[in-house]
Amino acid sequence: MPEFKTLLVEQTGKVAHIRINRPEKINAMNRDFWAEMIEVFGWVDETDSIRCAVISGEGKHFSAGIDLTMLGEAATQMDKDIARKAEAIRRHVLHLQHSFNVIDQCRKPVLAAVHGYCIGGAIDLITACDMRYSTEDAHFSIKEIDMGMAADVGTLQRLPRVIGDGMVREMAYTGRPVYGVEAARIGLVNRTFADHQALIAGVMDVAQSIAAKSPVAIRGTKEMIRFGRDHSVEDGLNYIATWNAAMLQSEDMKIAMAAHMSKQTPEFAD
Repeated sequence: MPEFKTLLVEQTGKVAHIRINRPEKINAMNRDFWAEMIEVFGWVDETDSIRCAVISGEGKHFSAGIDLTMLGEAATQMDKDIARKAEAIRRHVLHLQHSFNVIDQCRKPVLAAVHGYCIGGAIDLITACDMRYSTEDAHFSIKEIDMGMAADVGTLQRLPRVIGDGMVREMAYTGRPVYGVEAARIGLVNRTFADHQALIAGVMDVAQSIAAKSPVAIRGTKEMIRFGRDHSVEDGLNYIATWNAAMLQSEDMKIAMAAHMSKQTPEFAD
């Protein structure tokens, strides 16, 4: 298991628990964090014994978003001509986007467990996850508008597919906070829990339930949902037909059917 400066990682059964670990900085996302997200999800994706991942935050909050010192560092490098500055900014933004694209593209489901602040870049992070859960008092806000910029690491592209266009516009235009109960009502989170301890226990239960399923079936299901999100219904139907031409020959189907008939719990290979 890799070691990191900004993350704590442990594997419980078939589930990887990834905790943002800068509590003294409200888990703000510094330069090391963005690089380590790419590394840790490469590890999750490639490790067969991991079938699901959970992301949470250490301390009192999930994350306050991007570390403002990174923006300060970027400002000090603006001594080039406008074309070169624009190219440098674009490459930087694409790198940050890649740090969360790896979550969206990971073959294994990724669940976010949110408590306290989930602000700015943290919204970018959780919208790349498969599902989101929170405490009742969790605080969600798209704060980029109050910094004079448009969110650029995935929120404005992914969130409309989660909660709908109107609510995204309200959150993005005003920067107002949405708390856990409202977040559940609008579909930003699947479910809320009374406190942090109950949240982690509940989300780990969901993750372990997913991890007990056929990994072949779970990966195919995630791939089809992702593909369908970005393509037409006809394209999606054609893709699943081609995908299942191979995957329906999996041993997992035989194991699942036999377990169902005998009313036993199936055991699948990694």
